[in-house]
This record gives sequence, C-alpha cells and structure tokens, in this order.
Amino acid sequence: MPELNEFEQMLEESLKTIRTGEIVTGKVIDVKDDEIVLNIGYKSDGIIPRNEYTNENNVDLRNLVHVGDEMEAKVVKVNDGEGQVALSYKRLAIDKGNKRLEEAFNSQEVLTAKVTQVLDGGLSVEVEGTRVFIPASLVSDTYERDLTKYAGQEVEFVVTEFNPRRRRIIGDRKQLMAARKAEMQKELFERIQVGDVVEGTVKNVTDFGAFIDLGGADGLLHISEMSWGRVENPKKVFKSGDPLTVLIKDINGEKIALSLKFPDQNPWANADEKYAAGSIVTGRVARMTDFGAFVELEPGVDALLHVSQISREHVEKPSDALKIGQEIEARVVDFNGEDRKISLSIKALQNAPEPVQEENPDVADVDIEAVAAQYEE
Repeated sequence: MPELNEFEQMLEESLKTIRTGEIVTGKVIDVKDDEIVLNIGYKSDGIIPRNEYTNENNVDLRNLVHVGDEMEAKVVKVNDGEGQVALSYKRLAIDKGNKRLEEAFNSQEVLTAKVTQVLDGGLSVEVEGTRVFIPASLVSDTYERDLTKYAGQEVEFVVTEFNPRRRRIIGDRKQLMAARKAEMQKELFERIQVGDVVEGTVKNVTDFGAFIDLGGADGLLHISEMSWGRVENPKKVFKSGDPLTVLIKDINGEKIALSLKFPDQNPWANADEKYAAGSIVTGRVARMTDFGAFVELEPGVDALLHVSQISREHVEKPSDALKIGQEIEARVVDFNGEDRKISLSIKALQNAPEPVQEENPDVADVDIEAVAAQYEE
C-alpha cells in the first residue's frame, strides 16, 4: 500500500499545476454538441461548455471542433465542482482581442473588421472576438440615415477610446474618410484646370442644379449650365449615381463650377447659316409673354415671334392664337448673331387678303357698254 501511495505521489508530481486565469494548451479528446473535453496534461480533464466557446446558442460544437484538435483555453476554475477544470475559449479570445486593440489604440493603427451588427446608434465590429462600437456620427464624414448597407461589410477604422473594464471600446471611421478626402482633394486641384473635361458622378440633385462628385471634391452644375437649351426641372434629368462627363467652367478657391455646354456643341456656331433672314423655319412654342411667343428652333436657339407677327388679323395676346408646345412655321425676318436674337413672322408667310369692293346698287345696274356707245354717237 505504501508503494501505491508513493506511485500516486510521483504521478501527481509529474503532472503540471494550474491556476485560475492561466492559459493552457490541450488536445481535444471528446466533443459533444454542448461541450468540449480537453486533455491539458493535468490530473483532471478540462471542459469548455458551449457558452464559453461561442456566443451562438444553438450551434453544435461537433461541427466546429474535432477530436485530435489542439487548442488553447483560459482556466476559469481549477475544480468545477465535479472534479474537472472549467475552461473558456471565448475569454481567451477576448483577452487576445483586447491586447490587439490596446496596441492599435496606442499606435493609432488602422484596423479592418467585419460589421457583425447594425444598431440604432451605430455599427458593431469584432476584432479577434472583441467587440468595437462605431457610433453613427463616426461612421462617415457625411450624415447617413440608413446604416443597414454596412451589414456584413468590412470597414476600416481607428480605435479612439479603449476602456475594456467599462466595456467601452470606440472606433472611428470618419477621420479616416476625412483624411483621405483631403488628400484626394489636394490631388484633384493639382490636376484640373478651367476648360478640362472630366468624369464625375451625380451626388445630389436640387431645384437649382446638381452636385457632381469629381473624386476628391464636389462641383456645382447649375441649372443654367445643364444644356444649351432650357431645363425646367433638374430632378427630371439627373438622378444620384449617374455617371457624367462635365466641363470645368470655373475654379474659385475650393468651389468648382461645371457645365454641360461644350463649345463644340454650341448651336449658335452655325446658326447664321441655318437661320439667315428670309429663311423659313419650323419650331415649337416654348413660352409666351404679353408681347409675343418664344419659339425653340432647336435646343439652345430661341426666336421671338412678336404678337404683331402672329397673323395678319389682329391678335390681342399670343395665347389667343398659340399654345405651348405647338409646332409652327415662320419666316426669319431678322438675325442678330452677336446678341443671339432671332425675329420670326408667321404673317410674312400669309397672303394679303383681296381688297373688298363696296356694293353700290345704282352703279351695279348701269350698262357700261350702252353708255359708252351713246358717247361715241
């Protein structure tokens, strides 16, 4: 019997000692749906329950871990009450994640992680099992109402607050975007100049124009510069996300004025040939005033049809004889290329009416030939 006790003592001494909080390495000797059994070289095996391995409640551990796998775990209790060692894989991962995040916080390293949850107030990402919260105000350098588009996406950020004891680890994506935009803006202004034709994307459309993202800075495409013709409502012409080729009209500090009036497409360039005085043209009534109607001969070229030139008959106001959108034919009576003015006349195409002879009963009944014969006698 003493020999057996001596053997047990020698065996126990040969086994390592462990303490709560220690990191141990073991080999998986059994896996159940809700726990993992590890041989950790101690007198008792280590047990990792499902909730100490993953945050998922219904996952079957047999699909994640297999007998023979080697893994690390953190000692939670040396004796779990049943003579076995209580271990946690999840807490070890959190410790490693905290250490990783602390290093990134101190060095201001840019991290990349997947968005695991979209919350009302921001995004939750995980770095080696540790959660980082990115508030909505720090997700982007512009206000975003809907953050659901970030679900499952990988995002870059820096850790701006690290306090694991209070479970407060804050990430910031906004400052990275602002810094990159500033660099892109600098590169853009070094590259562009007035007269350049560049590619952009419609960012926002308003009643007075559209803002075009040029890749580093936005340019304004005013409604008056959207076409050589007239644009009544920019929202009917453009929508956010549309690619667009634009002309840089002006650069004033950080303000960029854009245009779609390309010089080689100027309809007035050869208007003197197409609309010379005396020409007969066809156009569409675009708008009317009390003194006349403006007729669009082609986008960008309007001509005035004065109320006095609408008809040989008296017209009080243009709307009495014409309608918006009506197609009319008229003669060009004046062309002024320098001032870009053209005058039209429909009346010039109408025949003058035959003069009306007043009826005289007395004269009508006279036989002209008979009277003439009397004078000959």
